[in-house]
Amino acid sequence: MKKGRILITGSNGLLGQAVVSIITRESDFELVLSSVEEKSNININQEYIQLDITSKEKVKKTVADAAPDIIVNCAAYTDVDGCETERELSWRLNVDAVKHLIIAARPAGAKIVHFSTDYVFDGKNGPYDETAIPNPISFYGRTKLAAENALLSSGIKNAIIRTMVLYGAGSKVKPNFATWLVNKLSAGERINIVDDQIGNSTIVDDLAYGTLKLIEAEKEGIYNIAGRDIESRLDFTFKLCDVFGYKKELIKTIKTRDLNQPAPRPLNSGLITLKAQSELGFEPMGTVESLQLLKYQLGY
Repeated sequence: MKKGRILITGSNGLLGQAVVSIITRESDFELVLSSVEEKSNININQEYIQLDITSKEKVKKTVADAAPDIIVNCAAYTDVDGCETERELSWRLNVDAVKHLIIAARPAGAKIVHFSTDYVFDGKNGPYDETAIPNPISFYGRTKLAAENALLSSGIKNAIIRTMVLYGAGSKVKPNFATWLVNKLSAGERINIVDDQIGNSTIVDDLAYGTLKLIEAEKEGIYNIAGRDIESRLDFTFKLCDVFGYKKELIKTIKTRDLNQPAPRPLNSGLITLKAQSELGFEPMGTVESLQLLKYQLGY
Protein backbone atom coordinates (compact mmCIF):
# COMPACT_ATOMS: atom_id res chain seq x y z
CA MET A 1 0.00 0.00 0.00
CA LYS A 2 1.25 3.51 -0.76
CA LYS A 3 2.59 5.58 2.06
CA GLY A 4 0.06 8.08 3.40
CA ARG A 5 -0.60 10.49 6.25
CA ILE A 6 -2.63 9.57 9.30
CA LEU A 7 -4.01 12.05 11.83
CA ILE A 8 -4.64 10.43 15.20
CA THR A 9 -6.99 12.15 17.63
CA GLY A 10 -6.76 11.26 21.31
CA SER A 11 -3.15 10.16 20.85
CA ASN A 12 -2.38 10.63 24.56
CA GLY A 13 -4.91 8.04 25.70
CA LEU A 14 -4.36 4.32 26.21
CA LEU A 15 -5.69 3.40 22.76
CA GLY A 16 -4.07 6.36 21.01
CA GLN A 17 -0.64 5.49 22.40
CA ALA A 18 -0.94 1.86 21.31
CA VAL A 19 -2.09 2.81 17.79
CA VAL A 20 0.77 5.29 17.44
CA SER A 21 3.25 2.69 18.64
CA ILE A 22 2.27 -0.07 16.22
CA ILE A 23 1.88 2.21 13.19
CA THR A 24 5.32 3.69 13.90
CA ARG A 25 6.90 0.25 14.28
CA GLU A 26 5.10 -1.73 11.59
CA SER A 27 4.27 0.66 8.74
CA ASP A 28 5.55 3.53 6.60
CA PHE A 29 2.70 5.94 7.29
CA GLU A 30 3.48 9.51 8.32
CA LEU A 31 1.76 10.39 11.58
CA VAL A 32 0.32 13.60 12.97
CA LEU A 33 -0.66 13.24 16.63
CA SER A 34 -3.29 15.27 18.44
CA SER A 35 -4.88 15.34 21.88
CA VAL A 36 -6.53 17.86 24.17
CA GLU A 37 -3.42 18.13 26.37
CA GLU A 38 -0.79 20.78 25.68
CA LYS A 39 1.99 18.24 25.13
CA SER A 40 2.29 14.69 23.85
CA ASN A 41 2.57 11.88 26.41
CA ILE A 42 4.51 9.83 23.90
CA ASN A 43 8.26 10.16 23.76
CA ILE A 44 8.46 9.84 20.01
CA ASN A 45 9.56 12.10 17.17
CA GLN A 46 6.18 12.82 15.62
CA GLU A 47 4.38 16.06 14.86
CA TYR A 48 1.93 16.92 17.67
CA ILE A 49 -1.00 19.35 17.64
CA GLN A 50 -3.08 20.28 20.68
CA LEU A 51 -6.71 19.72 19.68
CA ASP A 52 -10.05 19.98 21.44
CA ILE A 53 -12.29 17.89 19.19
CA THR A 54 -15.43 19.55 20.58
CA SER A 55 -14.43 22.73 18.72
CA LYS A 56 -15.66 22.52 15.13
CA GLU A 57 -13.36 25.30 13.92
CA LYS A 58 -10.26 23.82 15.55
CA VAL A 59 -11.03 20.42 14.07
CA LYS A 60 -11.50 21.92 10.61
CA LYS A 61 -8.23 23.87 10.84
CA THR A 62 -6.26 20.90 12.21
CA VAL A 63 -7.48 18.56 9.49
CA ALA A 64 -6.91 21.16 6.77
CA ASP A 65 -3.35 21.82 8.02
CA ALA A 66 -2.48 18.14 8.51
CA ALA A 67 -4.00 17.08 5.17
CA PRO A 68 -4.38 13.44 6.23
CA ASP A 69 -5.43 10.54 4.06
CA ILE A 70 -6.87 8.84 7.15
CA ILE A 71 -8.16 10.13 10.49
CA VAL A 72 -8.05 7.58 13.32
CA ASN A 73 -10.34 8.85 16.08
CA CYS A 74 -9.09 7.49 19.41
CA ALA A 75 -10.74 10.28 21.40
CA ALA A 76 -13.92 9.60 23.38
CA TYR A 77 -15.66 10.02 26.71
CA THR A 78 -15.63 6.40 27.93
CA ASP A 79 -16.71 6.81 31.57
CA VAL A 80 -20.01 4.91 31.32
CA ASP A 81 -21.46 6.25 34.57
CA GLY A 82 -20.10 9.73 33.83
CA CYS A 83 -21.95 9.69 30.51
CA GLU A 84 -25.17 8.90 32.36
CA THR A 85 -24.82 11.91 34.66
CA GLU A 86 -22.97 14.35 32.33
CA ARG A 87 -25.04 13.83 29.23
CA GLU A 88 -24.33 17.13 27.49
CA LEU A 89 -20.55 16.68 27.82
CA SER A 90 -20.66 13.05 26.68
CA TRP A 91 -22.75 13.99 23.63
CA ARG A 92 -20.30 16.75 22.70
CA LEU A 93 -17.31 14.40 22.96
CA ASN A 94 -18.82 11.23 21.51
CA VAL A 95 -21.24 12.54 18.87
CA ASP A 96 -20.72 16.22 18.00
CA ALA A 97 -16.94 15.71 17.81
CA VAL A 98 -17.41 12.89 15.30
CA LYS A 99 -19.65 15.16 13.22
CA HIS A 100 -16.90 17.82 13.31
CA LEU A 101 -14.44 15.22 12.00
CA ILE A 102 -16.86 14.25 9.23
CA ILE A 103 -17.25 17.91 8.18
CA ALA A 104 -13.47 18.37 8.21
CA ALA A 105 -12.72 15.08 6.44
CA ARG A 106 -15.00 15.75 3.48
CA PRO A 107 -12.96 18.52 1.74
CA ALA A 108 -9.72 16.74 2.68
CA GLY A 109 -10.94 13.50 1.08
CA ALA A 110 -9.91 11.70 4.26
CA LYS A 111 -11.23 8.38 5.52
CA ILE A 112 -12.29 8.12 9.18
CA VAL A 113 -11.52 5.08 11.32
CA HIS A 114 -13.63 5.28 14.49
CA PHE A 115 -13.96 3.14 17.61
CA SER A 116 -17.27 1.97 19.02
CA THR A 117 -18.39 -0.50 21.65
CA ASP A 118 -20.52 -3.50 22.60
CA TYR A 119 -22.57 -1.00 24.63
CA VAL A 120 -24.56 -0.31 21.45
CA PHE A 121 -26.30 -3.63 22.35
CA ASP A 122 -28.62 -4.46 25.25
CA GLY A 123 -26.67 -7.54 26.35
CA LYS A 124 -29.64 -9.88 26.30
CA ASN A 125 -28.43 -12.36 23.69
CA GLY A 126 -24.71 -11.90 23.03
CA PRO A 127 -22.16 -12.51 21.71
CA TYR A 128 -22.85 -10.24 18.74
CA ASP A 129 -21.57 -10.14 15.17
CA GLU A 130 -21.44 -7.04 12.96
CA THR A 131 -24.96 -7.58 11.60
CA ALA A 132 -26.70 -7.67 15.00
CA ILE A 133 -29.32 -4.96 15.60
CA PRO A 134 -28.17 -2.38 18.16
CA ASN A 135 -30.34 -1.53 21.16
CA PRO A 136 -28.33 0.52 23.69
CA ILE A 137 -29.56 0.66 27.28
CA SER A 138 -27.20 3.36 28.60
CA PHE A 139 -26.60 6.95 27.53
CA TYR A 140 -23.00 6.03 26.71
CA GLY A 141 -24.28 3.33 24.37
CA ARG A 142 -26.66 5.80 22.76
CA THR A 143 -23.86 8.30 22.10
CA LYS A 144 -21.70 5.63 20.51
CA LEU A 145 -24.56 4.41 18.31
CA ALA A 146 -25.35 7.99 17.26
CA ALA A 147 -21.71 8.43 16.21
CA GLU A 148 -21.84 5.17 14.23
CA ASN A 149 -24.99 6.34 12.44
CA ALA A 150 -23.47 9.74 11.68
CA LEU A 151 -20.50 8.06 10.02
CA LEU A 152 -22.51 5.43 8.15
CA SER A 153 -24.79 8.11 6.68
CA SER A 154 -22.01 10.66 6.00
CA GLY A 155 -21.11 9.57 2.48
CA ILE A 156 -17.38 9.67 3.31
CA LYS A 157 -15.12 6.64 3.53
CA ASN A 158 -15.21 5.20 7.03
CA ALA A 159 -14.60 2.12 9.12
CA ILE A 160 -16.08 1.46 12.56
CA ILE A 161 -14.28 -0.82 14.99
CA ARG A 162 -16.35 -2.20 17.85
CA THR A 163 -14.42 -3.39 20.89
CA MET A 164 -14.97 -3.91 24.62
CA VAL A 165 -13.37 -4.04 28.09
CA LEU A 166 -10.17 -2.41 26.88
CA TYR A 167 -7.12 -2.68 29.11
CA GLY A 168 -3.36 -2.34 28.95
CA ALA A 169 -0.32 -0.31 29.92
CA GLY A 170 0.31 3.28 28.87
CA SER A 171 2.07 6.48 29.91
CA LYS A 172 0.03 8.80 32.18
CA VAL A 173 -3.26 7.04 31.39
CA LYS A 174 -6.19 6.56 33.77
CA PRO A 175 -6.66 3.11 35.34
CA ASN A 176 -8.50 0.42 33.36
CA PHE A 177 -10.10 -2.78 34.66
CA ALA A 178 -6.90 -4.83 34.63
CA THR A 179 -4.61 -2.16 36.08
CA TRP A 180 -7.23 -1.38 38.76
CA LEU A 181 -7.20 -5.06 39.69
CA VAL A 182 -3.39 -5.08 39.83
CA ASN A 183 -3.32 -1.96 42.02
CA LYS A 184 -5.87 -3.35 44.48
CA LEU A 185 -4.71 -6.96 44.64
CA SER A 186 -1.01 -6.14 44.85
CA ALA A 187 -1.82 -4.05 47.93
CA GLY A 188 -3.74 -6.96 49.45
CA GLU A 189 -7.08 -5.13 49.28
CA ARG A 190 -10.37 -7.00 49.16
CA ILE A 191 -12.46 -6.32 46.05
CA ASN A 192 -15.97 -7.03 44.77
CA ILE A 193 -16.17 -8.49 41.24
CA VAL A 194 -19.34 -9.26 39.29
CA ASP A 195 -19.91 -12.72 37.84
CA ASP A 196 -22.85 -11.79 35.58
CA GLN A 197 -21.15 -9.52 33.02
CA ILE A 198 -19.96 -11.63 30.09
CA GLY A 199 -17.75 -10.50 27.22
CA ASN A 200 -14.29 -10.27 25.65
CA SER A 201 -11.59 -8.51 27.61
CA THR A 202 -9.34 -6.79 25.06
CA ILE A 203 -5.70 -5.88 25.56
CA VAL A 204 -4.99 -2.60 23.78
CA ASP A 205 -2.07 -4.13 21.83
CA ASP A 206 -4.52 -6.47 20.07
CA LEU A 207 -6.91 -3.63 19.23
CA ALA A 208 -4.08 -1.50 17.84
CA TYR A 209 -2.80 -4.45 15.81
CA GLY A 210 -6.26 -5.07 14.34
CA THR A 211 -6.63 -1.37 13.57
CA LEU A 212 -3.41 -1.35 11.54
CA LYS A 213 -4.52 -4.49 9.67
CA LEU A 214 -7.82 -2.77 8.81
CA ILE A 215 -6.03 0.37 7.59
CA GLU A 216 -3.61 -1.63 5.46
CA ALA A 217 -6.45 -3.68 3.95
CA GLU A 218 -8.31 -0.42 3.09
CA LYS A 219 -11.52 -1.86 4.53
CA GLU A 220 -14.73 0.04 5.21
CA GLY A 221 -17.78 -0.81 7.31
CA ILE A 222 -18.12 -2.32 10.78
CA TYR A 223 -15.58 -4.75 12.27
CA ASN A 224 -15.48 -6.36 15.70
CA ILE A 225 -11.94 -6.35 17.10
CA ALA A 226 -11.67 -7.77 20.60
CA GLY A 227 -9.94 -10.39 22.71
CA ARG A 228 -10.34 -14.09 21.87
CA ASP A 229 -11.98 -15.36 25.06
CA ILE A 230 -15.57 -14.58 26.03
CA GLU A 231 -15.84 -14.89 29.81
CA SER A 232 -17.20 -13.26 32.95
CA ARG A 233 -15.38 -10.40 34.68
CA LEU A 234 -14.90 -12.82 37.58
CA ASP A 235 -13.20 -15.44 35.38
CA PHE A 236 -10.94 -12.73 33.95
CA THR A 237 -10.02 -11.66 37.49
CA PHE A 238 -9.19 -15.23 38.52
CA LYS A 239 -6.93 -15.59 35.47
CA LEU A 240 -5.20 -12.33 36.40
CA CYS A 241 -4.62 -13.73 39.91
CA ASP A 242 -3.05 -16.85 38.39
CA VAL A 243 -0.73 -14.86 36.12
CA PHE A 244 0.32 -12.26 38.72
CA GLY A 245 0.29 -14.57 41.74
CA TYR A 246 -2.42 -12.80 43.74
CA LYS A 247 -4.68 -14.38 46.38
CA LYS A 248 -8.13 -15.28 45.08
CA GLU A 249 -9.42 -15.11 48.67
CA LEU A 250 -9.37 -11.30 48.29
CA ILE A 251 -12.19 -11.50 45.73
CA LYS A 252 -15.85 -11.41 46.72
CA THR A 253 -18.37 -12.41 44.05
CA ILE A 254 -21.33 -10.07 43.56
CA LYS A 255 -24.03 -9.26 40.99
CA THR A 256 -24.08 -6.13 38.83
CA ARG A 257 -27.27 -4.92 40.53
CA ASP A 258 -25.37 -4.85 43.86
CA LEU A 259 -23.15 -2.05 42.56
CA ASN A 260 -26.05 0.44 42.15
CA GLN A 261 -24.26 2.12 39.23
CA PRO A 262 -25.93 5.08 37.46
CA ALA A 263 -25.72 3.39 34.03
CA PRO A 264 -27.15 -0.05 33.21
CA ARG A 265 -24.70 -2.57 31.73
CA PRO A 266 -25.22 -5.09 28.92
CA LEU A 267 -24.74 -8.37 30.82
CA ASN A 268 -24.74 -11.24 28.31
CA SER A 269 -22.52 -9.47 25.79
CA GLY A 270 -19.41 -10.29 23.78
CA LEU A 271 -18.22 -9.61 20.24
CA ILE A 272 -17.70 -12.26 17.57
CA THR A 273 -14.47 -11.46 15.70
CA LEU A 274 -14.68 -13.96 12.81
CA LYS A 275 -15.05 -11.20 10.19
CA ALA A 276 -11.84 -9.48 11.31
CA GLN A 277 -10.05 -12.81 11.51
CA SER A 278 -11.04 -13.90 8.01
CA GLU A 279 -10.83 -10.54 6.20
CA LEU A 280 -7.96 -8.84 8.06
CA GLY A 281 -5.89 -11.75 9.30
CA PHE A 282 -6.53 -10.55 12.85
CA GLU A 283 -5.60 -13.20 15.41
CA PRO A 284 -6.40 -12.06 18.95
CA MET A 285 -4.59 -13.33 22.00
CA GLY A 286 -6.31 -15.38 24.68
CA THR A 287 -6.76 -13.88 28.13
CA VAL A 288 -3.83 -15.66 29.80
CA GLU A 289 -1.40 -14.72 27.02
CA SER A 290 -2.65 -11.11 27.12
CA LEU A 291 -2.21 -10.92 30.89
CA GLN A 292 1.31 -12.34 30.63
CA LEU A 293 2.11 -9.53 28.18
CA LEU A 294 0.59 -6.97 30.56
CA LYS A 295 2.64 -8.36 33.46
CA TYR A 296 5.80 -7.89 31.40
CA GLN A 297 4.78 -4.37 30.35
CA LEU A 298 4.08 -3.34 33.94
CA GLY A 299 7.44 -4.68 35.05
CA TYR A 300 6.17 -7.42 37.38
